[in-house]
Amino acid sequence: MLWISTGTCALGPYRPDLVETYWRWEQDPSLLVGYGRQSPESLEARTDGMAHQLRGENIRFTVYDLTGGAPVPAGVTTLLPDHGVRTAEFVIMLAPEARGRGLGREATRLTLDYAFHVTNLRMVWLKVLAPNVAGVNAYLKAGFQKAGTLRQSGYWLGEVCDEIVMDAIGSEFSGPSAVKNLLTP
Repeated sequence: MLWISTGTCALGPYRPDLVETYWRWEQDPSLLVGYGRQSPESLEARTDGMAHQLRGENIRFTVYDLTGGAPVPAGVTTLLPDHGVRTAEFVIMLAPEARGRGLGREATRLTLDYAFHVTNLRMVWLKVLAPNVAGVNAYLKAGFQKAGTLRQSGYWLGEVCDEIVMDAIGSEFSGPSAVKNLLTP
């Protein structure tokens, strides 16, 4: 089941049958560096975590690559909402084989579209390690803006680095909306 899509990317449900696939993506060294996490996780721990995630209130999507015809799982996006102030933190994880083709930008735009037009959030924010230039540029293209810097709050390849805080505001979200297109005859 795909909920919203563009020509190249779609969002669908977060699926327990894909836990091993999600786990494999999370063990990729470039992802560990990008998140600033230092240690991999066992499949058993990830399976236990999946059960907890499915019961939680976070909004999770499986990202699908549509470029090859049939939808292929290619990543996960997550919104961690703060319902009291109608905001959420955004997190994305792409499979190594899905990177560098604009899929992350499309998945981010679709998640923002859902956040602003279905969940009715006012603002979505994220943190990205400053040396992750490709990530920063993808977020900018998807509709985020730089909001500030957390100095020396992260690590990149063993070196202390800054984190950039970025945000997107619903009233500034422009471009085509997959959600609105679903409702327009």
